[in-house]
Amino acid sequence: MRKGILGVAAVSVAVLASLTACGDDSKDSGGGGAKIGVILPDSKTSARWETADRKYLQQAFDSAGVKADIQNAQGDKNAFQTIADQMMTNGASVLLMTNLDSGTGKAVIQKAKAQGVTVIDYDRLTLGGGAQFYVSFDNVKVGSLLGEGVAKCLTDKNAANPVVAYLNGGPTDNNATLLKTGYDAVLKPKFDAGQYVKGPDQAVPEWDNTQAGTIFEQMLTSQPNIGGVVAANDGLANAAIAVLKKQKLNGQVPVSGQDATVQGLQNVLKGDQCMTVYKAIKKEAEAAAELAIALAKGQQGHANGKVRDPEANADVPSVLLEPKPIYAANVKDVVADGYVTKAELCTGEIAKLCTDNGI
Repeated sequence: MRKGILGVAAVSVAVLASLTACGDDSKDSGGGGAKIGVILPDSKTSARWETADRKYLQQAFDSAGVKADIQNAQGDKNAFQTIADQMMTNGASVLLMTNLDSGTGKAVIQKAKAQGVTVIDYDRLTLGGGAQFYVSFDNVKVGSLLGEGVAKCLTDKNAANPVVAYLNGGPTDNNATLLKTGYDAVLKPKFDAGQYVKGPDQAVPEWDNTQAGTIFEQMLTSQPNIGGVVAANDGLANAAIAVLKKQKLNGQVPVSGQDATVQGLQNVLKGDQCMTVYKAIKKEAEAAAELAIALAKGQQGHANGKVRDPEANADVPSVLLEPKPIYAANVKDVVADGYVTKAELCTGEIAKLCTDNGI
């Protein structure tokens, strides 16, 4: 199934162009008249939304000559709904959105359906929302890679009966639930067998990195012998690493992450972070753009998978992409893919580490 899924993601300019042969040839990304509205969630919890998703979505729409309005709600739930209302008022027939939480997302989807507007959940599934499509990475697989990564690094350090803590994502984000399902499936057998000890397990409200630091500091105070940390993304990982640094434990306690941010990759190269999970956002954005364009042209959308919405008790047609684990030895793959540049990654003390790792 993976080949089929990735095939959907590999969107060529030719395919995009063919989907819009009779469409609006304007490349203006301003609001009025855009047939496709895109709402991104914020720029605080992860840099990816502005540095990667916006860029790649805009490139895909521009290449196809399709007018799209891309806006960022900046973590404001009221602004999210206002943006959606404005987009639909201005003529959007398709909304591609990353919800801030399922409640807000569901309200938008209900309004969209009442107005005959098609909704694609992008990267996060809106529980109970009933979006027509979902485009994301296989988040259970991402979680599995996080668990496997920490386990690999603990093995490399010959750790005996380590206490492993969970620093989970936002409790209202279904992705965080899927991630935990993945890493728990990897690590629970080790807890049950007595190979590892289950440590503190806590969600971080709204993926807030500042709160993550406070939460992890409390974890380490209550259980100073924490030997490994499954952090649900690079921002949370960096918050944990900052706390570990104060205790001179950075590099000794493996910490996972995901998103392959510049900061996360630098932490991996320094040895402060065990690994990160790379999600080829360009492929995700291209797959979402292809689907949105087809739907905006009145064509039937195609999905190569499905994801269960437990709240609606229904399967959502989905396009799921394959994540990739990144350790110091293959950070170069992320650079080669163009997701980050050597110039932004290999600064200061990291320059030598880049050279040492073939970047």
